[in-house]
Amino acid sequence: MRLKGKVALVTGAGSGLGSATAMRFAREGARVMCVDVTASAADLVARRIVEDGGEAFGRQGNITDEATCKQCVEATLERFGSLSTLVNSAGVRPRHAGPTPPTDDWRFVVDVNLTGSYLMSRAALPALQASGAGSITHMASIFGLVGGSTGAAYAASKGAIVNLTRQMAIEWAPRVRVNCVCPGVIETPMTAPLRQDPAWSAAVLKRYPLGRFGQPEEIAAAILYLASDEAAFVTGVALPVDGGYTAA
Repeated sequence: MRLKGKVALVTGAGSGLGSATAMRFAREGARVMCVDVTASAADLVARRIVEDGGEAFGRQGNITDEATCKQCVEATLERFGSLSTLVNSAGVRPRHAGPTPPTDDWRFVVDVNLTGSYLMSRAALPALQASGAGSITHMASIFGLVGGSTGAAYAASKGAIVNLTRQMAIEWAPRVRVNCVCPGVIETPMTAPLRQDPAWSAAVLKRYPLGRFGQPEEIAAAILYLASDEAAFVTGVALPVDGGYTAA
């Protein structure tokens, strides 16, 4: 019960890494506000947590909307009385392949991955400060650390998250710690279209010393550490969880 007594708000909680994180947090004792752009997905994960004996509530929320971010934080405080940790897991990949994404695609990716994480963090800051030991974990990517095949918009958004993490860690200390995780390719619905291409998978796996893609639960475990009191002296860190990809 490493998060006993804590209240978490997890964005993108309806699937993939957000879902795995919300459920792991609940098993570790946190009460969880599950936020997702799809209401039914958020509600489903919250119901699963409750069925497993945890405490959770699902809420629809578009993190690119400033007012909605504030409402999600207010709903968390109304439901659970406090907020001690925020996980910005909501994210998207480009809708168009290629090295020169259309302007609307660039804005879509940057708005969700970068601006949405900032808006939710800013909305949550007073409550996190009030908790006395708040924490934020952003979802970056290995492609925020190195170049790759994900496209300019995605790489730019995730690289910005890495440096936003460092800046927030400096500006919001000492009452709020801010870190990010940098996953490699993880077996989630978001990466399924890529992984279903045998040639792509074979080529990419050659870059992974551990010889496999990651599982959502492995990212959730890293986020759990960063949100727990075990990481009380950890802030401003960009933690790769990538099977050795960035070491090769």
